[in-house]
Amino acid sequence: MPVYEYKCHDCGIVFEARQKFSDEPLTVCNTCGGRVEKQISLTGFALKGGGWHQSGYSAGQKPAACPSAGEGGGCAGCPKAAANE
Repeated sequence: MPVYEYKCHDCGIVFEARQKFSDEPLTVCNTCGGRVEKQISLTGFALKGGGWHQSGYSAGQKPAACPSAGEGGGCAGCPKAAANE
């Protein structure tokens, strides 16, 4: 179940609540009874390191080399990469 952050408008406390996706958002602070608002917070999901796509996602299929890639194989300065931003 996901964990959501809430902030109370009255006392300013920030707290977490574990809720199902189908649960209604909380509206009342457990501490003071004031109005709370769901916060947008950072996720714990991160893709780190090289090769995660080739080794874990694409089932062994290697993508075609980009003709615009430099010696390092990166996309810096690539017109295709700039168009996707």
